[in-house]
Amino acid sequence: MKLLLIHAEKFEFEVREKAIEAAEDLVETPGSASVDNALVCFTTVESVDETNVSWILQKAVEEIKDVASKLNVKRVVVYPYAHLSPDLANPTAAKNVLKELASTLISNGFEVVRAPFGWYKRFTISCIGHPLAELSRTLRPSEAAEEYSILTPEGEVIPLKDFDLTSAPEDFRQLVRKEVYGEGGGGGEPKYLDYCRKFGIEWESFSDQGHMRYGPEAALMIDLLAEYAWSLASSLHIPIFRVKGTNMFDLSVPAVKQHADLFGDRLYVLEVGQKKYVMRYAACHQQFAMLKDWNISYRHLPFGVFEIADSYRLEQPGELTLCFRLRRFLMPDLHILARSLEEAKELSFKVHEKIYEEVRKVGRDYVSIYNLTRSFLRENIDYLTKLASMEGKPVLLHFVPEGKYYWVINVEYNIIDQLGRPREIGTFQIDVGNAQRFGITYVDEDGSRKYPVIIHTALIGSLERYLYLLMDTAARNDAQGDKPSLPLWLSPVQVRLIPVSKDQLSTALAVAEKLNSSGVRTDVDDRDESLAKRIRDAEVKWIPYIVVLGTRETSKGVLNVRKRDGGSMEMSIDELIREVNEKLRDCPRLPLPLPILVSTRPGY
Repeated sequence: MKLLLIHAEKFEFEVREKAIEAAEDLVETPGSASVDNALVCFTTVESVDETNVSWILQKAVEEIKDVASKLNVKRVVVYPYAHLSPDLANPTAAKNVLKELASTLISNGFEVVRAPFGWYKRFTISCIGHPLAELSRTLRPSEAAEEYSILTPEGEVIPLKDFDLTSAPEDFRQLVRKEVYGEGGGGGEPKYLDYCRKFGIEWESFSDQGHMRYGPEAALMIDLLAEYAWSLASSLHIPIFRVKGTNMFDLSVPAVKQHADLFGDRLYVLEVGQKKYVMRYAACHQQFAMLKDWNISYRHLPFGVFEIADSYRLEQPGELTLCFRLRRFLMPDLHILARSLEEAKELSFKVHEKIYEEVRKVGRDYVSIYNLTRSFLRENIDYLTKLASMEGKPVLLHFVPEGKYYWVINVEYNIIDQLGRPREIGTFQIDVGNAQRFGITYVDEDGSRKYPVIIHTALIGSLERYLYLLMDTAARNDAQGDKPSLPLWLSPVQVRLIPVSKDQLSTALAVAEKLNSSGVRTDVDDRDESLAKRIRDAEVKWIPYIVVLGTRETSKGVLNVRKRDGGSMEMSIDELIREVNEKLRDCPRLPLPLPILVSTRPGY
């Protein structure tokens, strides 16, 4: 793509006649327009852009936003201009790119006028004469590869352009194609959305876009995930302190403002009176504001601080994805304080191992991106090689400018979802800047005050993204012919009792009471429906254990148990309790949040 960017005091155009047969219908765009104080973007879409659309659009928007911000301009004209290159894209592809470019700029808060594609047009322009008034940009997808290298588990660093991608695992190839070149992935309706609806995981239409709601079953799942995240943090074998705090912070506080500026432009900002507050995008602000007031000695380090932080990011409407990309989400945020960078690196191996251990528990694996500077790579190749060797497969290295970020390494752990898209779930980064920014210090052995190095991590990602991982895993299993399911500990109902007739209802209730008392979430389907329908409904809800109670079972004192993971058998109540409790060993427990009788529940 080629861009000619003109800061215009005034710009006018008017359609005259079709230039090509595939000219755009004038219903979609104006036949004429006149704008003042605008950034006019004369845009040529080239043939190479057709297979790199996502990357080209991202870079074009970044360039236009950068120039517009320097000019303090919020009005943009996207003007098709075929005269900047002899190597033009297919007209249909070019038209779609220009439409998407305009749409993305609108979602970024710009007022956009898009001139129609494929027409001869008269235009007049009055250029404002200053150093930034006339700029040109050439965006080449091949440039993307220069920002990346591959790190092998053996410690070899290979420039991406020299790496034989065909030799890599398929999930890594998909990561590179999408992350670097914007190719592949997407298309079709993801199956996980059906599963979310099944459990009451939905958008809230009465709120801002990107906010979710949780029905009774989903609310239990979120509460269990919060406890699970806490148990994982506690399993790192260092002291962890659980805290709670607020979700809005004063932008007039220098540390808050500086951290917000470093985070970027996706901030929720709230104006109260004459003050502006940022809605936190993770637990950083609260934990750092708290830690600055703690009296910390070198003897206390390392230790961690943990919070389930309600977090807010002003994601663009076109990017919002249920459970994955949200404007409000729950982040199980852990910050680990270390005495030095070397100690933080050693601690990061524990974090790295735990993150991989958790994703492999559900039968998935990550492909990783290490965001870092070239100098950090040169000075820490042994450390990075050890991280990669723990993964056992190639890692994508993404180089960032020196000194731009507060971290020295930021690791993104991606699954490849059902539609072939990389989806970041877990993460960690080593932060060398925020302790000083927020005034967090510790007293070292010699009595001097020093700034700790801070590891940021979400071992399972946000609670919603972990749900996304589980639902996507269920979709993959379903596609492979296996029954979709949730982990037993997360299943809202773990055992469902189905009496064949009302004669067995009292027995079913007694069994349910004993199971619930033993910590096994159990309900009773007493509805006036056929036995086949009630069994089918339990299967639709992915209930791990379905127990049918008829005359024979009640007279013999046994349970006819169907297991979702395969098989059916007769068991005593005590045998069932022992089996479930063994599978739930070390897992979080919460009681059934629903009435025991299914017939007493409203439809939701």
